[in-house]
Amino acid sequence: MGATIGFLYPGYSAEDDYPAFQRLLGDDVSLRLVHTLMREDAHRVDALLDVGGPDVLGEGARTLREQGVDAAVWACTSGSFVFGWEGAKQQVDGVREAAGAPASSTSFAFVNAIRHLGARRVAIAATYPDDVAQRFVEFLRDADIEVVSMASRGIVTAAEVGTLPAPDVLDFVALNDRADAEAVLVPDTALHSAAILEDLEERLGKPVLTANQVSVWEGLRLAGATSPRSGLGTLFRSAPAVSVAGA
Repeated sequence: MGATIGFLYPGYSAEDDYPAFQRLLGDDVSLRLVHTLMREDAHRVDALLDVGGPDVLGEGARTLREQGVDAAVWACTSGSFVFGWEGAKQQVDGVREAAGAPASSTSFAFVNAIRHLGARRVAIAATYPDDVAQRFVEFLRDADIEVVSMASRGIVTAAEVGTLPAPDVLDFVALNDRADAEAVLVPDTALHSAAILEDLEERLGKPVLTANQVSVWEGLRLAGATSPRSGLGTLFRSAPAVSVAGA
């Protein structure tokens, strides 16, 4: 077995994306999932700050340490970017220390994936309420990434996001593409995307980056398992256009 990647995943919504990614990746890497505490399932800033709190992540990261992972990813976009750039860095530092392995989060994974593709202008198709989605826009702007459009679907709970059918997701993402966007971002790890990555890109004719996709890619990157792979979208097939910055 090659690299073992650990993921801290809040609650239960689209956790079955990770076994799906495992099947697509093959047996040269291993994906391990630890569910972290979600006291309240709400895409609301105060609830998200609690979901990504150091007590919650520390407990999960220590479990990953016991499993001997080669890299750890906090697999929650909103539960990382709501802390702002510096707060999200501190969050990752805490996971790294507790897990005893290189670490990152989904928010930084999006930034690194965009840089990997050499893109600068993106559109966002977010399932979150508008106020939460705006914080993701601010996070990307701190990384000098231009957001040309942002659509928010206004769904409050991760549980509801996890029930969205694939055709609905495809239509929502396609509706919120923009001609001047070099990639479209779909930032919610509660959303199932493993099975539709290629369909999304075929529909839009450009790279589409989803939260669980970039989380898995980031974990492999941190562990040095960077060989190109098919069936997982442009991100996994492409060599880096620019050097990828660390979180």
